[in-house]
Amino acid sequence: MKHHLKRQLRRLATERPYQIIAGSAAALVLAGGAGATLTATDDAPAQRDTAAVAELGSRLDDAVTRSEARVALPSPSASPSASPSASPSASPTASPVAKAAAKSANPDTTPKAKPKPPSSKVLDYDYQAQTTYYYCGPAAVRNALSAAGIERSQDTLAVALGTTEMGTNSAEDTTRVLNQQVKGNPYRTRMIPGAATPDQTDRLQADVVNAVSNGRAVVSNIVGDATDTNGGWHSFPGGHYVAVIGYKNDGRTVRIADSADPSLPSYWVATTDLANWMSTRGYSA
Repeated sequence: MKHHLKRQLRRLATERPYQIIAGSAAALVLAGGAGATLTATDDAPAQRDTAAVAELGSRLDDAVTRSEARVALPSPSASPSASPSASPSASPTASPVAKAAAKSANPDTTPKAKPKPPSSKVLDYDYQAQTTYYYCGPAAVRNALSAAGIERSQDTLAVALGTTEMGTNSAEDTTRVLNQQVKGNPYRTRMIPGAATPDQTDRLQADVVNAVSNGRAVVSNIVGDATDTNGGWHSFPGGHYVAVIGYKNDGRTVRIADSADPSLPSYWVATTDLANWMSTRGYSA
């Protein structure tokens, strides 16, 4: 009987495609309910053996069917790739570290707008009157440099400018010496060969605002007469040098530091009047 039952089990296992499941189920059936049958002697009636095999086959079919059902069911836990949750990179709320990394990888290259200069500004400077009647050039350059915190004597600057009793030659000389004393060679010479045009006046206004807003005074080579905003009259028929140390009204009016008269060290002049005052001369800005 034992050999017959074993053959039946082998046949049942080999006739189905899930041999491993069938073998496992058969082992469970044998351990649970067929132990008595396997231990029966060869003298037991044939009917009991046949009934035991039939019952074993039926229970084996049930076990296999249940195993098939379990195999056919989907796994209760979805795979990571099928997860409905979005990946960290797709998260609508990025972490501060991720934001910083993204900003570093994609820097903002939009040009920044240059700050607008103030509508008025007057530099803090140290005034000196000219020490000789022909030292207006050295005195104007000296007063302009003092606004940048640079102290030089009028004598030292007179040597650098080539100043003589005939005075200082032109705005080209004041531009050269100013650039020798400050860093970066920021000064440029602007000449007004005749009566000042509107474009030249606008250029003067822009140059004064740019220089003063950046801490630099302008040196102007003037000739002839001009009237300040208070009605004061200033006349230099042989030529003269002054420093422009401030502006107001967005540069339409400028502050003059004049070394000629220590009793009136500074005054305001309309920019158009200063442009005409420099006719046939020029300035360093």
